[in-house]
Amino acid sequence: MMLENEDATLDVGRTLGALLRAGDKIALAGTLGAGKTTLARGLLEGLGYRGEVPSPTFAIVQPYEPPETRIPVAHIDLYRIEDPEEIPELGLEEMLIDGAMVVEWPDRMPDGFWQDALNLTLEITAEGNRRLTWQAGNAWNDRWPLT
Repeated sequence: MMLENEDATLDVGRTLGALLRAGDKIALAGTLGAGKTTLARGLLEGLGYRGEVPSPTFAIVQPYEPPETRIPVAHIDLYRIEDPEEIPELGLEEMLIDGAMVVEWPDRMPDGFWQDALNLTLEITAEGNRRLTWQAGNAWNDRWPLT
């Protein structure tokens, strides 16, 4: 799917936010500047959040809770995680009990963690647009791809 501008990226995120359920995992892969945080901002808007959405690069985990969002969601950026031993300290599994997560730099996690996730990859094209590709786990069968 081609995303011609920032608004198109936000729109995909908004649609995803409206579809998100507790237990959902969305993995956002792509190079720096590819639009991962922009897509996450749209997703949070789709969940009802109206505030500013900073990149969680330094915080690593940025939680959003009702009433600001329809369900609890964690926006996570694993870019600064160098040692996989640090990941259990983040409590990601517990977040999925009643909430969802959208994770930038998901390659820092074991592949098995993403088995049932919606795995999205954003690439910058030669024309400067964004190309969105995906691999959807079974939990997304009735919700993805977008129509």
